[in-house]
Amino acid sequence: MSDAKQSGDTDDRRVVVLDLLPNGRADDDRPPNRKSPIAYCLRETDFSLVELTLAGETDIGFSDRVRPDHEGVERFRTVTFEDVSSAARSELEYAVEDLIDREETRFVDFYNDAQPISLRLHQLNLLPGIGKKLRNSILDERKRTPFESFDDLEERVAGLHRPKEILVERILEELRDEDLKYRIFVGREPVEE
Repeated sequence: MSDAKQSGDTDDRRVVVLDLLPNGRADDDRPPNRKSPIAYCLRETDFSLVELTLAGETDIGFSDRVRPDHEGVERFRTVTFEDVSSAARSELEYAVEDLIDREETRFVDFYNDAQPISLRLHQLNLLPGIGKKLRNSILDERKRTPFESFDDLEERVAGLHRPKEILVERILEELRDEDLKYRIFVGREPVEE
């Protein structure tokens, strides 16, 4: 494990490395010795995709959690799903699952705190497989007492199966489809309390 990966660090600007391209982008026409290595990453706070341009001697590895101002990072920019490598795309689901596992309370709180978007649409309805009946069951149960974990959610709300995986599906949909009208996870910085 490199120095860039430090467990227990609570810095909210961290990104997770999804793919490393030590020889730079394939579409870069410069000679190989002039290309900078790059890393495609997922920002932990808002699930934005980021491209880091790295110094040649940087000790950053696959799946490391780093800050964009890490000493080996020369530059960073936000990119789209279409911009990242196919290897990075294939790692997205695992990175999102890992982040949700590490910050379960944050994501269980989404079920506790989700609000109406309009008179006819609720944030919970944006989740795959959650219709009016299931939404109302979640709302009724959370009024009694807030949910404490994904297991608690699954036990208390009949018909709600795999609440964590539902969030993963929604986050991946928001990453892939830039034309979605409503975004509840991707590109939204959490509010500081």
